[in-house]
Amino acid sequence: MGKGDVKSKRGKIFRGSYGKTRPKKLKKNVVPAPKPEVKAETEAES
Repeated sequence: MGKGDVKSKRGKIFRGSYGKTRPKKLKKNVVPAPKPEVKAETEAES
């Protein structure tokens, strides 16, 4: 168990790989606030 062991967390950090022992951190999708709807005035309604 050390830097040479690919199955350990330390070994994965050393090699720069990911897997079961060292999962990648997922980015959370940030949903932007809904924009207020602007009602367009049309000439057809007049």
